[in-house]
Amino acid sequence: MIRLPDLVLVAAIAMASAAVVGFLGGILMMRLRQRSLAIQLGTLATITIASVLAGVLVVADAMFLSAHDARIAAIVVAASGGAGLVIAVLLGRRVSQDASALADAAQTLSTERFRSPDGPLPAELAVVAAEMQIADRRLRAARDQTEALETSRRELVAWVSHDLRSPLAGLRAMAEALEDGVVTDPDGVARYHRGIRRETDRMATMVDDLFELSRIHAGALRLAVDRVGLDDLVSEAVAAADPVARSRGVRLAGSASPGEHITVDPRQMARVLHNLVANAVRHTPDDGTVEVAGTLTDHHACFVVADSCGGIPELDLPRVFDVAFRGEAARTPAAGSGAGLGLAIARGIVEAHDGEIDVHNAGGGCRFEVRIPLTT
Repeated sequence: MIRLPDLVLVAAIAMASAAVVGFLGGILMMRLRQRSLAIQLGTLATITIASVLAGVLVVADAMFLSAHDARIAAIVVAASGGAGLVIAVLLGRRVSQDASALADAAQTLSTERFRSPDGPLPAELAVVAAEMQIADRRLRAARDQTEALETSRRELVAWVSHDLRSPLAGLRAMAEALEDGVVTDPDGVARYHRGIRRETDRMATMVDDLFELSRIHAGALRLAVDRVGLDDLVSEAVAAADPVARSRGVRLAGSASPGEHITVDPRQMARVLHNLVANAVRHTPDDGTVEVAGTLTDHHACFVVADSCGGIPELDLPRVFDVAFRGEAARTPAAGSGAGLGLAIARGIVEAHDGEIDVHNAGGGCRFEVRIPLTT
């Protein structure tokens, strides 16, 4: 019967010899870090077998086993280890193939939709594949956004370059007429001066809109938030559009929850409502009606601008807030129609407030809705 001290001694000898082989094997594994998984797994299996074999041989020598017994023990360990090594290499090749398949799939991230390799993957590789799926969705969203911005930029340049040329051509013609003395009577001169002033104001408004839109697209819009009354915002928007509405016979009405306040940028939110109301008045026929309302729900401040313009074609609804979209076939805008930037600016300001804006046809016209989350 083997005594306990002898067992402890045998275990210590085996562990020491295995530790020496393991240390040398660790150095070898460090040198093989950039090699394939199959090679690393095969090397790891070889180190494990060598550690066991070293322990057996050292213990056999320490216990003064016969050469025959020591040889048999070594053969058994070597044979078992060889079989284990073959199995480790085969399994390593499988893991290596899975990793190669995942690497091949990763190459499609920049060209086509990422598809995870068929069949089950090891847990670690499955995590990597899942992260690649997420990265693929983010890349596609960023690519779509970039393409949308580029399309908007091209449309903006095309539309605005046309709209800038029109008032410039009018200004030049009127200035040359006055300079050449083509118009000399006081009424005619005054009319041309008013035309120059009108076109100048139009260009100034367009430049202001372009500057504001560029700030929004660049993420440089800074909000100066403050508490403001719902009724103040609605009444200011109605008052600003009332002269134009009266001149066209459009009935303009506003209502809001009295005494209710929200925390927004007052100037920017006033611009949103002004753009929406001005757009509604501009597209509402004579004797039509435009209604503006502001209400509070449990979580949002809601503004609604409803007109009687006859509605927007369903195909055009998704593009209403696009840059320079007017919903007109002709490139030449009607008088006072603006550059088609007002609704795009309104959307940018609302989104800067973490809000939402949308439009749908209702009641023989359009219904624009703005929802701003309430903050405490």
